[in-house]
Amino acid sequence: MTRPDEQSPVLAVTGLSVRFRMRGGQYIAAVSDATFELRPGECLALVGESGCGKSVLASALLGLLPGNAETAGTAHLGGPAGTEPVELLTAGEQVLSRTIRGRRVGLIPQSPAAHLTPVRTVRAQLEETVRELTRIRRPRLRRAAETAAERAAFPADHLDRYPHQLSGGLAQRAATALALVGDAALLLADEPTTGLDRDLVEHTVDELRRHISPTPARAPTPAPVQDPACASNAAPDADAATAAGPATSPGPAAGTGARDTAMSSDRGADPAADTVSRPVPQARALLMITHDLAAAQRVADRVAVMYAGRIVELSDARDFFGAPGPRHPYARRLLDALPERSFTPIAGMPPELGHLPPGCSFAPRCDQANDQCATLPTLTDGVACHHAPPPAYRAPLAGPGQRAEAGPASAPCSVADKPRATLPDDGGPGTIASDSGPRTNEAHHA
Repeated sequence: MTRPDEQSPVLAVTGLSVRFRMRGGQYIAAVSDATFELRPGECLALVGESGCGKSVLASALLGLLPGNAETAGTAHLGGPAGTEPVELLTAGEQVLSRTIRGRRVGLIPQSPAAHLTPVRTVRAQLEETVRELTRIRRPRLRRAAETAAERAAFPADHLDRYPHQLSGGLAQRAATALALVGDAALLLADEPTTGLDRDLVEHTVDELRRHISPTPARAPTPAPVQDPACASNAAPDADAATAAGPATSPGPAAGTGARDTAMSSDRGADPAADTVSRPVPQARALLMITHDLAAAQRVADRVAVMYAGRIVELSDARDFFGAPGPRHPYARRLLDALPERSFTPIAGMPPELGHLPPGCSFAPRCDQANDQCATLPTLTDGVACHHAPPPAYRAPLAGPGQRAEAGPASAPCSVADKPRATLPDDGGPGTIASDSGPRTNEAHHA
């Protein structure tokens, strides 16, 4: 098997910066000098507090920034063998709309209800997307759209509803179904688990993992006898009552071959169904922007931590969630803020992106800060910090999807039973955050 680091990248981002020109000549530095690669079969989880620039980075890759945005750097999207990569930041709208969006880069938007056409049913929007991105035509189109919905656990009896008739979780699943239709080589998932209960979170991230690699995500750990503390923290999701069938049931069948076999038996030999739901024969890549660290731990190969517009740590997911753990002080504090860890909030607030300090942006909140932090640290050996410990040795991955289980072995609850691990927001530690929050000016331009 070819290892991920031996293949040409699906996406290569170098020095990507985005700033917004405001009235009076002020600039908002939403993203600064982001550099990373995504290789076939790889999932990179981009995490960080609200307003740090994660969604702006995704918008820049798709050419969806507003007119007052200025970009720098490069973002090369790899193509089929023998073709030249496409430079996304300089590509024209005609190229992006006709050959990139939906076809080579799929997007699961952060606010799905705002991206769905309000005057058309979910079925009509799925059928149009299937027709445009595949060769399927009537009479097979209807069944193909239903199979695409099934792939994202969208209930068939809701397909003829309009977006305003959907809950937040159902709108999220509709957007996921639309994004998966084109089998894009690069999938950008911006908060793909928002509004979903834990079973559907696991189903969704498993399906995203299966989209990028034939190797499924690691199977969920069988649930132990539930700890009473976990039971008291388990909050039912309203969507669980609306989604029927095995899509909402827990267990290792979600997103695995067992589920695919069941789907195949339902649809028989319908070639239209196979077109939109068959196991992907070649690997793809996933950039998942999320506050849900449990979901990131489940499927990510690497983790990128963003703070005040900069990537401050880029780490193997096994190292990040297990031993030796994060190396940047901010990343360590993120994990410490989770309920199943030490439940300790990060003191202070992130800086305004329009008034960033000349040195380390985290220094005012860091207990290790000294005079050296007045100089901006560069990303070296996967971390941007003057006080980071040296990287620990890890044996290389054997291939896409083959990742060691991470996390503390002594945790009292399984991932499925714990309260959802989410990043701290203004409401306190462990709460769900959104990049549309008012913390910085980024929300006005995302």
